[in-house]
Amino acid sequence: MDFLSNSTHLHIFSWVVGIIMFLIAATQPLDSKGRKITKMVLRVFYILIIITGVALFIELMGGDAALYGVKFIFGIVTIGMMEMVFARQAKNKPTQLFWILFAISLLITVGLGFHLPFGLKLF
Repeated sequence: MDFLSNSTHLHIFSWVVGIIMFLIAATQPLDSKGRKITKMVLRVFYILIIITGVALFIELMGGDAALYGVKFIFGIVTIGMMEMVFARQAKNKPTQLFWILFAISLLITVGLGFHLPFGLKLF
């Protein structure tokens, strides 16, 4: 499992692809076969995101464990909001609140990821 925690590249690739697939699936018609397929593949990426995130979390717990824990929780919340958007769309209920919560949790998660010592330095 060393290859999962050696670098953040697999984790970053997973969440970037996951977000793109989420946006594609969320904008497709509800009864579309492509939407169902995209959602199934997206759920595989959820698993990959969580596995690589846990591997990185375990390796980096010695550093700033509290902030990495907060980032981990917000990452799970982000995935939960993605699924809530799908669930509300399937029931033809309003999704604005969950889109907003998704955006906020995504910004917090990515912001913490870039801020923490193992993250990429943008500024």
